[in-house]
Amino acid sequence: MINEETILKSLKHIIDPDLKKDIVTLGFVKNIVINGAQVSLDIVLTTPACPVKEEFRAQAEKALIALDGVRTVKVNMTAQQAANAQPAAAGANNPLSKVGAIIAVSSCKGGVGKSTMAGALAQELAHRGYKVGLLDADIHGPSLPTLFNIVNAEVHVNKQNQIFPIEKDGMKMMSFGFLLGDAPAVMRGPIVTRYIQQLLFNVLWGELDYLFIDMPPGTGDVQLTITQSVKLTGAVIVTTRQSLSLVDVSRGILMFERVNVPILGVIENMAYFSCDSCDKKHFIFGESHANSIQERFGIPTLAEVPLLPRLTQNFDAYIGNSFIQDATDHVIRAVGKSSMEDRSVPGITYDAKSITLKWNNGRVWKVDNKVLRASCQCALCINEMTGEKIIDEAKIRPDIAATQISPLGNYAIGVTWNDGHSSGIYPYKNIEQLAR
Repeated sequence: MINEETILKSLKHIIDPDLKKDIVTLGFVKNIVINGAQVSLDIVLTTPACPVKEEFRAQAEKALIALDGVRTVKVNMTAQQAANAQPAAAGANNPLSKVGAIIAVSSCKGGVGKSTMAGALAQELAHRGYKVGLLDADIHGPSLPTLFNIVNAEVHVNKQNQIFPIEKDGMKMMSFGFLLGDAPAVMRGPIVTRYIQQLLFNVLWGELDYLFIDMPPGTGDVQLTITQSVKLTGAVIVTTRQSLSLVDVSRGILMFERVNVPILGVIENMAYFSCDSCDKKHFIFGESHANSIQERFGIPTLAEVPLLPRLTQNFDAYIGNSFIQDATDHVIRAVGKSSMEDRSVPGITYDAKSITLKWNNGRVWKVDNKVLRASCQCALCINEMTGEKIIDEAKIRPDIAATQISPLGNYAIGVTWNDGHSSGIYPYKNIEQLAR
C-alpha cells in the first residue's frame, strides 16, 4: 500500500551536495498527492536556478517509479521565495517586492573585473531562462552601457515618474550611465545617495528571480546606502591575487559582515593565463594553491577565472564560456546554501593575555594574543608571491591585545589590535588549530 511515509522513505537517499543532508530531512518534499497508482509531489529548492535541480528530479522519479503499486510519477521542481532578500523598506508598491535573491557583486579595489563578472553572471542566468536584473550602482564610473554596448539608450518613465529598465537579451538593466550619457558625474555624497535610492526603488523591476547589483569600488556612502536600504541575499567578492586587491578583500568582508550581509564567496579573476603553445597555466600573482583564499579568510573560492580575450570585449552576444558557467553554478549553490545555513557564533571574550571563544556545545578555544597576531594571513603580513611571512614575530609588541572583535558569519572573527592592525581575519578552523 503506497502512503506518504513510504514515499518519503524512498526519497531519503537523495542528498543535497552542499547541505550534506537528504531532501526529506531538509523539508524540500512538499504537497504529496497519491491517486491510485499515480504519485505527484513538489521538491521545493532553496533557489530557482539550483544546478542540481534536474539531478534531484531524475533521482526522485527513479526512486518513486520503483515502488510497488506506482505506475506514473510527476515531480514538480519549484523554489522557496528568498524571504531574506525582501526590501528593508518593504511596501506594497515597492518595485523590489517581487524580486527574489538580491546579490551584490563587490570589490573594494577597482580594476579587478568586478563589473565584467557581474555582467557575465547575470547574462548566463538570463540565457538559462531565468528572470534576471542587473543594476549598475557606480554613479561616478558607470560601466554597464559600455559593457553591453548600449549607446544613446532611451529611458522611459510612467506617470508616477517610475523608470522602466532597459531590456536586452532577456535581461533588465539600469545604470546611471543611461541617464547621464557620456558626461562626467560631478556630485557630492548626499546627492549620490539620493540617486542610488532612485535606482533601487524607482525602477520598475517587476518579477525577477535574481537581481545582481554591480557595486562601486570602496566601502563608502553608496555601499552603506545599499546595505541599509535592501536586505541583500549575499555578496560575491571579486578579486585578483595581487597584494593590494587582497588587502581590500579583507575590508570588503568586514564591511558586509558588520551590516549583516552574508559573504557567498570569492571569485578570483585573472587567476592565470594558459600558454597557447604548451597549455601551461601561468599564475601571474602567485600560484592558487599557496595560501588559498579559503585558508586565509575562511570563505570559499567560488571560481578561478583565467585571463580570457572574450571577457575583454563587450557583451553583444552570449559568452557561453565554461569558466563563467562554472562560476555561475557555484554562486547559485552558495545562495542556496546560505539560505539554510546556521550563522550561530561563539561567545567571545578577550583580555590582556588571550582571546577565548565559547561554543554552545561546550567547546572552548583559548589563544594567546601574540600567537594569534602572528598567525595573521592578511596581505600585509604574508608575501603574496611566496607565501612567506612578512610579519616579524620578534617585533610584535609584548602587550599586544585586541581592542575590538567582530564575528564574521559562521566562519571567522575580525580583530582590531592595539598596534593599529585591523585587516586581519581569523577563520575558526585556524583558531581551533592554534588553541590545540
